Amino acid sequence: MKTMNRILNSKWLVSGVSLTLGTGIGAGLVGLKKANEIPSIREPLSDIYNRIPIIPIPNVDAATDLSKYHTGQVGTARATEIMKYGFPALTHIKNRESYVLSYDPRNRTAHWVIEQLNIPNLTGESDRKCSEFKEDDSVHVYHRATNWDYKGSGFDRGHLAAAANHKWNQKAMDETFYLSNTAPQNPHLNQKAWNGLEKYCRSLTRHYQNVFVCTGPLYLPRTEADGKMYVKYQVIGKNNVAVPTHFFKVVILEKRSGEVELRSYVMPNAPVDENTPLERFLVPVESIERASGLLFVPNIMKRTSSLRAITAGGK
Repeated sequence: MKTMNRILNSKWLVSGVSLTLGTGIGAGLVGLKKANEIPSIREPLSDIYNRIPIIPIPNVDAATDLSKYHTGQVGTARATEIMKYGFPALTHIKNRESYVLSYDPRNRTAHWVIEQLNIPNLTGESDRKCSEFKEDDSVHVYHRATNWDYKGSGFDRGHLAAAANHKWNQKAMDETFYLSNTAPQNPHLNQKAWNGLEKYCRSLTRHYQNVFVCTGPLYLPRTEADGKMYVKYQVIGKNNVAVPTHFFKVVILEKRSGEVELRSYVMPNAPVDENTPLERFLVPVESIERASGLLFVPNIMKRTSSLRAITAGGK
């Protein structure tokens, strides 16, 4: 049985998280101290569980199923470790070999996707040439995107959990090609600036013990000619797949010392100059929490007494 089904049917469940994105993209450069290079070492799960506050969720009743994680293991413990910092929301949860997502059946894409990056996960012989974009048959046919929806739309099938983050296992990489893990993305953004942000997240594994990445779409309001604010977005294909106005990434960085850093990015779903410093896209995590309906900081603060949020112009 899939890991997340077993977790969701458990008597106790890690508490959820909620998000929203307010006003705009921050500007300015951030002075970041370069962390000491730290090899990627998995923390024993028994230690992790001891630090995770478990909160009962109403209407969930079954036994907990948490087991020790072993390197290379596929199954329950991997998903449990990925969700160390809690669920941003608890609707339509889907567990894959190497990421966890919450699916949005109305918009035919994900609410959020969470991955855990470290050097072992990024290393392997998996090849994206062996993978193909495919419908997610775990989603009801009424609520899923198809490849035909994207055909001729002018949008890329933009990964939320990036394929290159899952080289450790071919099946894990293949599962990033489910259309439930994609959203219509401007081709220039997908192939340039957004790709640059994904590469940057991978590079952080050289300096931090673990890198947790939560990615998702945003549908932000804008002021129209009449002075009123509206949320407007395009849909594509027969299944009316929603085109996000923006995308977010919330990056949780663990140092071996136990300190945690938080970096939050938002990019518009439009061409972005790839030479623009990534610091220009840093925003306060509160703005993402407000805009997305998710919450991150409360869960993180339950797991660490040392949180440093990096924002545009901050230290």
